[in-house]
Amino acid sequence: MSTKDFVEKDYYKVLGVPKDATEAEIKKAYRKLAREFHPDANKGDASAEERFKEISEANDILGDAKKRKEYDEARALFGNGGFRPGPGGGGGSFNFDLGDLFGGTQPGGGAAGGFGGGGGGLGDVFGGLFNRGGAGPGTRVQPRRGQDIESEVTLSFTEAVDGATVPLRMSSQAPCKACSGTGDKNGTPRVCPTCVGTGQVSRGSGGGFSLTDPCADCKGRGLIAETPCDVCKGSGRAKSSRTMQVRIPAGVSDGQRIRLRGKGAPGERGGPAGDLYVVVHVDGHPVFGRKDDNLTVTVPVTIAEAALGADIKVPTLNGPSVTLKLPPGTPSGRTMRARGKGAVRKDGTRGDLLVTVEVAVPASLSDKAREALEMYRDATESEDPRAVLFESAKGA
Repeated sequence: MSTKDFVEKDYYKVLGVPKDATEAEIKKAYRKLAREFHPDANKGDASAEERFKEISEANDILGDAKKRKEYDEARALFGNGGFRPGPGGGGGSFNFDLGDLFGGTQPGGGAAGGFGGGGGGLGDVFGGLFNRGGAGPGTRVQPRRGQDIESEVTLSFTEAVDGATVPLRMSSQAPCKACSGTGDKNGTPRVCPTCVGTGQVSRGSGGGFSLTDPCADCKGRGLIAETPCDVCKGSGRAKSSRTMQVRIPAGVSDGQRIRLRGKGAPGERGGPAGDLYVVVHVDGHPVFGRKDDNLTVTVPVTIAEAALGADIKVPTLNGPSVTLKLPPGTPSGRTMRARGKGAVRKDGTRGDLLVTVEVAVPASLSDKAREALEMYRDATESEDPRAVLFESAKGA
């Protein structure tokens, strides 16, 4: 496939999937469209045949992890309008108007400024990407995104169900206060000549594509300190501690990892902050348990309540009790449902409270109770609750 295809064709749009679609989502979209536009199902329809070819081509690229990676990298590098086909740029080759890219043209039609020259424009940036030349007067040091931070928090059972705002003390890398984040003791670092301030250098990956790596000379900063700062040793970053009030949403579960965008370490030179990842731990509860969005509770009932039926009161988490109707002949272990009394879901609604009935056998009996049970035993003497069990065992 030509570079032009990589740049101009949006295969994600062809298949109708987002750019972060999983392999399974891509395969599902392809199969659905292939059935719809297959030539056998659209005999004589030239437009359907052409669409089928386009779908197959998109699947050939996005369905292959290696090809998809090269495609994404090519579009990221060439597909944002910085390059454009020149006249006659077909047949798999690309002609670029270097005058537009690097700050104008010479009278003879040549490119002004060149890589890393003083013409400004994008020449200074691409001079670093392709590892050519040094830092010209127009060189611009690129912003750098802050690091992601991971922290942990322990919530009570109730806080996890209802949500909570908790303080988090975090340590991360932030701009060094001693040198104002420059890394240089005198506050005057120089632009890295290797990457020309971009913090990245390119390397060939075959097929006409280049991949970028962090610059080894400046550690990806784009700057080199002539006189390294005593505190940060020229890195421009120093350890910083801060306390942040973080809102944990309702309904989180034990072990869940929450991402808070832009709450991580500050960026450099106007770059965006990183993200904060919070791993949630949830303490147990003496009465309630949890199953997905539902809460669970085990309620003891008497032998008479289970046999004759009854209205029983059941506690709820942080709310008034509810009354459930126990049907006559309810066996121990049966689960009933109190709707809307569970954990909060993502859409704001609540799950249910699953109530499991457990027949409580008294450890001691009064004389009157013993007499009543003995009368019940005598009245049901002909009934054997284990008869079916033995019959089933014989049949097996």
